[in-house]
Amino acid sequence: MPDALLELEQLDVAYNGVPAVRGLSLSVARGEIVGLIGPNGAGKSTTLHAIMGVVRPAGGDIRLSGRSIRGLAPERIARAGIALVPEGRRIYPNLTVDENLKLGLAARRGAGGNEVIESLRELFPILDRYRKRAGGVLSGGEQQQLAIARALAAEPDIVLLDEPSLGLAPTVVDAVFERLAEVRERGVTALLVEQRAQRTVAFADRTYALANGELRATFGPADAADTQSLVAAYFG
Repeated sequence: MPDALLELEQLDVAYNGVPAVRGLSLSVARGEIVGLIGPNGAGKSTTLHAIMGVVRPAGGDIRLSGRSIRGLAPERIARAGIALVPEGRRIYPNLTVDENLKLGLAARRGAGGNEVIESLRELFPILDRYRKRAGGVLSGGEQQQLAIARALAAEPDIVLLDEPSLGLAPTVVDAVFERLAEVRERGVTALLVEQRAQRTVAFADRTYALANGELRATFGPADAADTQSLVAAYFG
């Protein structure tokens, strides 16, 4: 895509010589929310870790705004404008909500941190209500909102979301997706890894389906009702 913010070109990732991602090419344009779905072991989280520099690709390229970031250290990639919301949230349970949020400012490339925090409290009202509580006493859904807000505090060019609905009750999942919809309205760009295939396809601007580390299909929101095609792509 000519206007792509993030591009993966023929990305290969292997663990101890065993392929985990093979020849993956995808793109995310500025302002898009793009989904990445597939069964366990499909290579979804590995793809995010390769983008963030946590694992080193065996081949291919990763470009941010046209510039290769393959092989850079994770902290350099974060400062280049990519933030990760990891699977399992990984907030600091003994720090307050406000303290967790302020940690997200570490990767900011400019001033105005206090204004950003205030804006995030408006976007995630639950975090304003519990701002002095320890992060560890929040519910799973509240912790997920905190993890997303912490990533957004850096005002990244793109945020990578790894299974934000994992382990949450259906009503709590609804609340998380409502916040993601509000994030989209603010023009945030995101690559969303999710286990809820149909919901992701309906929500995202475009969704890539992986199986066995390879791209199997690309879906648009109108394809969410095509259960047969989703199942075929999901299970390869």
